[in-house]
Amino acid sequence: MAGAVAVTGSGTSVRRIAVIGGGPGGLYAASLLKRLDPDREITVFERNAPDDTFGFGVVLSDETLGGIEHADPEVYRALGREFVRWDTIDIVHRGRTHTSGGHGFAALGRRRLLEILHERCAGLGVGLRFRTPAPPAAELAAHHDLVIAADGVHSATRTAHADAFGPSITGHRNRYIWLAADFALDAFRFEIAETPYGVMQLHGYPYAADASTVIVEMREEVWRAAGLDTCDPAESTTRCAKFFTEALDGRPLRSNRSSWLAFRTVTNSRWSHGNTVLIGDAAHTAHFSIGSGTKLAVEDALALTACIEEQPDLPSALTAYEAERRPVVASTQRAAAASLRWFEELAHYVDQPPRRFAFNLLTRSRRVTHDNLRLRDASFTAAVEEEFGCPPDTPPMFTPFRLRGLELRNRVVVSPMDMYSATDGLPGDFHLVHLGARALGGAGLTMTEMVCVSPEGRITPGCTGLWNDEQAHAWRRITDFVHTSAPGAAIGVQLGHSGRKGSTKLMWEGIDQPLDSGNWPLTAASPLPYVPGVSQVPAELDRAGLDAVREQFVAAARRAASSGFDLLELHCAHGYLLSGFLSPLTNRRTDAYGGSLAGRLHFPLEVFDAVREVWPQERPMTVRISATDWAEGGTDAEDAVTIARAFAEHGADAIDVSTGQVVPEERPEFGRSYQTPYADRIRNTVDVPVIAVGAISSWDDVNSLLLAGRADLCALARPHLYDPHWTLHAAAEQGYTGPGAPWPLPYAAGSRTPPTGRTDGPKPRLTLG
Repeated sequence: MAGAVAVTGSGTSVRRIAVIGGGPGGLYAASLLKRLDPDREITVFERNAPDDTFGFGVVLSDETLGGIEHADPEVYRALGREFVRWDTIDIVHRGRTHTSGGHGFAALGRRRLLEILHERCAGLGVGLRFRTPAPPAAELAAHHDLVIAADGVHSATRTAHADAFGPSITGHRNRYIWLAADFALDAFRFEIAETPYGVMQLHGYPYAADASTVIVEMREEVWRAAGLDTCDPAESTTRCAKFFTEALDGRPLRSNRSSWLAFRTVTNSRWSHGNTVLIGDAAHTAHFSIGSGTKLAVEDALALTACIEEQPDLPSALTAYEAERRPVVASTQRAAAASLRWFEELAHYVDQPPRRFAFNLLTRSRRVTHDNLRLRDASFTAAVEEEFGCPPDTPPMFTPFRLRGLELRNRVVVSPMDMYSATDGLPGDFHLVHLGARALGGAGLTMTEMVCVSPEGRITPGCTGLWNDEQAHAWRRITDFVHTSAPGAAIGVQLGHSGRKGSTKLMWEGIDQPLDSGNWPLTAASPLPYVPGVSQVPAELDRAGLDAVREQFVAAARRAASSGFDLLELHCAHGYLLSGFLSPLTNRRTDAYGGSLAGRLHFPLEVFDAVREVWPQERPMTVRISATDWAEGGTDAEDAVTIARAFAEHGADAIDVSTGQVVPEERPEFGRSYQTPYADRIRNTVDVPVIAVGAISSWDDVNSLLLAGRADLCALARPHLYDPHWTLHAAAEQGYTGPGAPWPLPYAAGSRTPPTGRTDGPKPRLTLG
């Protein structure tokens, strides 16, 4: 957290400062800058009166308060006298209340927060101009050394200089309204109301001894169905109180010029322009469900002040401010986006078992996890684990899971990873060591890379195959090793055809780049090259070609069965042949295999049915899909649900939910566990198990996803490249020694963390204050 520092660097060069907006961020920045240099001339322009304020209570984290304490103890002490503190969260759903403790919150009224900051600014000599709209930022910038634009989500500064700031504003699907109750709730309360119009939710928390903030939220279609779109503010307030009469104990709600809003996520490609800088909601917004708006604005003010004092000139200071804050804000916005989406999709979760629902809500942003929730409230977490079915002293990831006749000893999957190390499709010693090591490493299921069904279906010359018996014999050597040397471990094969993404160089020689020589002809749903002007143009498969490809999959499946694989996965993702049929961006056919999604599903389902017919009935079969193309006009989450349902109805035992890699112009929203919301959506909409994949990196993530009901299995790729024994080490780190993660007998002596040299010095014998 940035704090106050000595007056050095550029502090003396920034003399005249204008602040646009008198919210917490703008006021706090003004007070800090004035405190550090009393000779500065600082003016805050606020169009409203000093006692005007929107909203009711604000929540600040211990981290933010720590920064305030170091930067301005006087403000910290004033806030401390006002705070209402509590540490429990109540989740009320279908008449049952589940309470989780140990969370730690501090809140106060927004009006009181502003009064404290007004008093501090006035005492320091900051000019406060209330009921005074600020002049345009460009005009202020001409006569001031620094202009701080703290003018909120509807920032006029950002709009006027959009070409410089590069704003992006995204609307969302829920409507919400800020209200208040004239009594103090005794916990942070989430309450779900299943009404004739649809699902509604209440977010409530105390902010004074006699007052609570109450936010009512719902999908826009529910809002309209309830007639709230035609209500005046008073009627909306009355009706919201009736929807949540139990939470309010029959007491009324009140508003403060409250209106129904749709949240907007604001980002900017740059936060400064010349000597004008954005802070708070003008620069970025985060959904209220993680309570970060005021927190981010105050932290922006702290960081901006510190950078101005530390850097040699203003341009360097503004660059340093953005470099410091942008990663923090991006992380918060990712968490806020996950929370926002969870509440948008709330209707999909209401049928979950009660404790799972509560755990799912608490971990929705992925910032609260199984492990830290267990530290906060062990009894609550133990009850969730019991409802999940964890055996005693067993983490969720080590509970077994059955797919048809295959029982997996744990929920960890080594995700398919292309190794590009075969010759003529033949897996060799490298594949034996690679796959054998991961199976020995404790995973319940180890998957091969995409195994190609024909020479023309390879991605690169280094890809493995199952188009001849020699390859099948080589794979048998690997499955025998896994079954013999890692008893209880399962190994699965992923069958696929490269389609238009074939005949390319090895990944480390140029990913998706065509071979310099020795190319083979490509086929696809439509004659569209993967990278226009670079990739080969594939031939569109005709009836004979479709039949031939289908039979190649069938023949490969027969060989996979004889090779001893326990599970078969059909690769319908990442822009390869079958995926190319599913996406409207890659399938432009006008026959029965194109057009609508039902038509685009036709050939992948035809292949699935043919493979399922020859694959042993007792062995499970899964399908990997790209749940979104991350591109306009492509497959989206709604399509993914339809695709998953179609495969489930045809007998798929699980859906492996990946995303993207279908078109090169994709724009993924990378981040921790960034693909798991798509698995979550499918699992809680379609009656089919799902495998989640995508930047799942820790065993805590795995446990959290499983307990929340977002996935049944978790597939990890890069963590298993970093550590082939990732699963065994996860067991050791959790103190688990049960049957879900047995150490191979030759490795048993290594099942404890090796001792290391001492790194701490002797403790001081005496400490002087």
